[in-house]
Amino acid sequence: MSNEREVLTYDLFGTATRELAQEVADSGFAPDMILSIARGGLALGMGLGYALGVKNLSVINVEFYTGVDQRLDVPIMLPPTPAAIDLSGLKVLIADDVADTGRTLELVHQFCEGNVAEARTVVIYEKPQSVIKPDYSWRVTEQWIDFPWSVLPPVVPGALAH
Repeated sequence: MSNEREVLTYDLFGTATRELAQEVADSGFAPDMILSIARGGLALGMGLGYALGVKNLSVINVEFYTGVDQRLDVPIMLPPTPAAIDLSGLKVLIADDVADTGRTLELVHQFCEGNVAEARTVVIYEKPQSVIKPDYSWRVTEQWIDFPWSVLPPVVPGALAH
């Protein structure tokens, strides 16, 4: 594996969000709800909500990655999960930061199937090995991705003391 990385800046994230929103709009899909996969899909879901004029945003928390290139055997949904009845009949856009293995997107898409009118998936980055091909993706890459919100360590008390 190469040490080269795909680097997403906050500026590029803004560009990606607008371009993805335009792609969704141009496809004729008008989601009733954006379902963001936490944590990675939260910023994208919020940005797409504003860009597409969708106020109905929801979150589903799925744990799969436990570290850099370390993951559980299978992704698991963590409570609370949206009630299927709340999704009934809606057109749902499922948002995440990356389709790496694609198994997280696949799990959430399966959760929605049969409960929604239609579910489509959107990601900033798609990896060639993903088991699910997202309906919308901004870029395809084989590299590890440095997202602007996850490259720095968590803050600690007093770190910005003057």
